[in-house]
Amino acid sequence: MSSILSKAFSVRNPMKAVLAGFLLILSACDSEFNNPYQEDDKKLSILYSSFTERPKHLDPAVAYSSNEYTFLAQVYEPLFQYHYLKRPYQLVPLAAKAMPQIHYLDAQGGVLPETTPEPLIAYTDYILELKPSINYQPHPALAKDAKGKYVYHQLTQNQIDGISTLTDLPLTGSRELVAEDYIYQIKRLAHPKNQSPIAEIMKNYILGFEEFAKAVADKPKTAIKSVSLEGVSQITPHQFRIRIKGKYPQFIYWLAMPFFSPMPWEADTFYEQPGLAEKNIKLDWYPIGTGAYVLEENNPNRRMVLSKNPLFHGELYPTEGEDSDEHNGLLKDAGKALPLIDKVMFILEKESIPYWSKFLQGYYDASGISSDNFDQAVQFTGSGNIGLTATMLQKNIQLETAVTTSISYLGFNMLDPTVGGYSDATRKLRQAIAIAVDYEEYISIFTNGRGVAAQGLVPPGIYGFAEGEQGINHYVYDWVNGKPKRKSIPEAQKLMAEAGYPGGIEPKTKAPLVLHFDTTATGVDDRQRLNWYRKQFEKIGIQLDIRGTDYNRFQEKMRTGNAQLFNWGWNADYPDSENFFFLLYGANSKVRSGGENAANYDNPEFNRLFEQMRNMDNNGQRFQIIQQMQEIIRRDSPWLFGYHPKNFTLHHDWYRNLKPNLMANNVIKYARIETADRAKQRLAWNRPVFWPLGLIVLILLLLCIPAIKAYHRRTRQA
Repeated sequence: MSSILSKAFSVRNPMKAVLAGFLLILSACDSEFNNPYQEDDKKLSILYSSFTERPKHLDPAVAYSSNEYTFLAQVYEPLFQYHYLKRPYQLVPLAAKAMPQIHYLDAQGGVLPETTPEPLIAYTDYILELKPSINYQPHPALAKDAKGKYVYHQLTQNQIDGISTLTDLPLTGSRELVAEDYIYQIKRLAHPKNQSPIAEIMKNYILGFEEFAKAVADKPKTAIKSVSLEGVSQITPHQFRIRIKGKYPQFIYWLAMPFFSPMPWEADTFYEQPGLAEKNIKLDWYPIGTGAYVLEENNPNRRMVLSKNPLFHGELYPTEGEDSDEHNGLLKDAGKALPLIDKVMFILEKESIPYWSKFLQGYYDASGISSDNFDQAVQFTGSGNIGLTATMLQKNIQLETAVTTSISYLGFNMLDPTVGGYSDATRKLRQAIAIAVDYEEYISIFTNGRGVAAQGLVPPGIYGFAEGEQGINHYVYDWVNGKPKRKSIPEAQKLMAEAGYPGGIEPKTKAPLVLHFDTTATGVDDRQRLNWYRKQFEKIGIQLDIRGTDYNRFQEKMRTGNAQLFNWGWNADYPDSENFFFLLYGANSKVRSGGENAANYDNPEFNRLFEQMRNMDNNGQRFQIIQQMQEIIRRDSPWLFGYHPKNFTLHHDWYRNLKPNLMANNVIKYARIETADRAKQRLAWNRPVFWPLGLIVLILLLLCIPAIKAYHRRTRQA
């Protein structure tokens, strides 16, 4: 290359310079000048993603947001996890050897039969056993010397002054996971100094939890190891017991959350040493777990990197799933050791446009779809189905969709004299409004089709959701040609007349019925949405008065029952119908008890069924009770059930085993990247275009030739 350059810049060979310039350009045509990653990265199986802000907490006792779980769930392992492929969502063992043994006890601790009615159950024991030979990732907190003494548990000030990151401590160690690590973590949840967001909830369930919290309130975090917690005890080094009050089958879902991940006592002993927190050497920055990945790099101003845990215990890819999974290629890696990817690189991207551009270039493996990019990515077919645009198809980009385990609804205040109450007239008024407000149209206009009109309270994927005609709201829809079809406006107008408002006219005033809709949506972008609501109510003669307010005032109206109609939503904490039906349970009334029942709905029969259903195990009887509850609230219509939002995810064809799982957070370990395919496509999509530059160089050289010849003539004459 140096010889070419020397000739190129020789004025004695102008034409050779042009040729050499083209050779130089052509020599670079098989490279990617815009590749943002290092050349060595091509040798590894790496998943490329992004983040917009660093996670505030990586301590599983404290973390409780999705951007924190993105990292934390790959590092830590609770006892259970959600099966990656099966739907409805199903819990399976993770660090646990099997699903728990569950025993019901009376007030004296005597064991009761499984068929014992719930009111007679004083306590429930969960007996949990761990898989053997699970080890923690290498970490300085676990490093020991030849005598078995911890190397870094008593750092001197000079040692602390000499380090700036955790990697400055050269020695690492590991040890086996034991039952005491889960017990220790539950104690950490109770310690007031950790301020765990679920501490108040657990006081209601884990025996002795509140008493333990009071006992250790003035003690340092490291002192809890020697203080006993009544409801949690070790049976053997790999087996322990959790005792909760009464019967609460949903407790097992909590055991699948990162809150109940194991924590070695050595971690607190190490990180609580004075001077380390000031250097960001703390658990919130450097986690220590048994999961598939290790947080190798935590640089929130540039990137965060997860690398394969060298001591991971060898979990295997699932061998079964739904009927369609094999057809979709999701079982090709069945039985293979996890994780399938060497490294996960999260790059800081604060803006969506640069991320989208890099995704199209192949430098990110998957992407969501913002409203700005929706038309570029997705199109609707003549039959109303969703498909990808030609641009996406040319790049062989795939689309994955999944209905979320959440609901967005419009609620009625059941304490209001006009829209509330349980008479036939007020029921028919609410049913008429439910028919008139066309949520299929709303989804099409305002969410780019990313949603499913709700037929009741339970979203798809949650136990109790009924498919087909059995699962539709017959007060709002008819079943036509195998699909639900919204009833007609004349049918809604008939209900209005039966409710006492013929043509939407109030008999006393002879004027249109006016209803008040309280909302915090007061921005310019919200006007179109609010006008849409007005038009829906106008279909049946109702005038909708929209009362915009700030959030604090809105909350006050909800607490005092001064709102008439309102918008709200709910995301599932765990995949059980109880987590949705409690939103309409009378005892949870917002006005009467400050609960989550914002509609203040209070139907005695619904309440009775809820109390019977909530602590039942999933079986045929529970399913039927759920259907009875759905029927009651469909008839009473305390809500317009609105819609379940739908997630859209794009991914390149080389990104395999991607199946949306809205309950699990530890899904990266199942992914596979076809690195050769990715490298080939990146090269094809990012070839540098040099001919315009070459043409400019050629023109400049041709313009210079007369001057060069004149210079040579003058030189020879001299």
